Amino acid sequence: MLQLQFEFQFNITIPTLTMFLLKTWRQSAFGVYGYLNFTKPAFLEHSKNFKPEEMETQIPGKNCIVTGANSGIGYATAEGLAQRGANVYLVCRNKERGEAALSQIQTKTGNQNVHLEICDLSSVSDVKSLASRFSKKNIPLHVLVNNAGVLEQNRVTTSEGFEVSFAINVLGTYTMTELMVPLLEKASPDARVITVSSGGMYSTPLTKDLQYSESNFNGSEQYARNKRVQVALTENWGETYKNKGIGFYSMHPGWAETPGVARSLPNFSKSLAGKLRTSEEGADTIIWLALQPKEKLVSGGFYFDRAEAPKHLSFNATNGSHAAINSVIDSLRSLASLS
Repeated sequence: MLQLQFEFQFNITIPTLTMFLLKTWRQSAFGVYGYLNFTKPAFLEHSKNFKPEEMETQIPGKNCIVTGANSGIGYATAEGLAQRGANVYLVCRNKERGEAALSQIQTKTGNQNVHLEICDLSSVSDVKSLASRFSKKNIPLHVLVNNAGVLEQNRVTTSEGFEVSFAINVLGTYTMTELMVPLLEKASPDARVITVSSGGMYSTPLTKDLQYSESNFNGSEQYARNKRVQVALTENWGETYKNKGIGFYSMHPGWAETPGVARSLPNFSKSLAGKLRTSEEGADTIIWLALQPKEKLVSGGFYFDRAEAPKHLSFNATNGSHAAINSVIDSLRSLASLS
């Protein structure tokens, strides 16, 4: 009896211990890699290899959508594109904050072709309504920046019944991108989609558990999972739409000091005070991706500090997980009720 009990405990404990150790290793590897690469000092070091002329391109008349554009990296991205003459559409959830951002960008850049669209990215219905409004404009969409994101430490459910960080970071991003493909095609061969991911995705493999069904909800881990999905989605889009003249790129802005980070990760923000990047530094690679000739870029690639970056860290055992992306997409398509 004792032997059977020992064998039962042994069989249960070893896999659990293995997963615990692997998760701990992934988080530790991510932390070290991030500290060496994602901070402000790292940006200043990496920027020594930047080519200033690559950011001098003007894009007058090009239509650009930036989600989550009223503050932080989204605002810096929208301002940077407006400075270069683009027609910029700020997609914001809060009308008052959106109007303030719109006014500031128009005043700073002198570009009056900056517009505000109100949309709650956590709502599939709202995203579909926005896409419908844009379809009626019947204009080519040259750049879609999927920037809107959230990290909620506690489980919060939307009115449509979805875990909120998944709803915004994954389902909203997926729905927006898929519905904008016809307008992106109109801008072919120069159309591109840039999705703002996070280095946090290095700490987790792709999982089919999209809404974190585990009882002990972990907001930071769910955010990392969301960001891994974004990278895998971008990889899949690059292959699926390779003949449509649309480029798909995910990127990591580094660890930036933004209102979202201060709210969601106050201890992280305080511990790295003075070492976090500015919003403008975080937006640098997004703008760079929007300006480069597409032949210089790899569709489906993941970018960081103006260069293609690895999607997996060594020995983190996340490489094979992207094989599950088709199953994930099937789930997203069903949840978004896309035919």
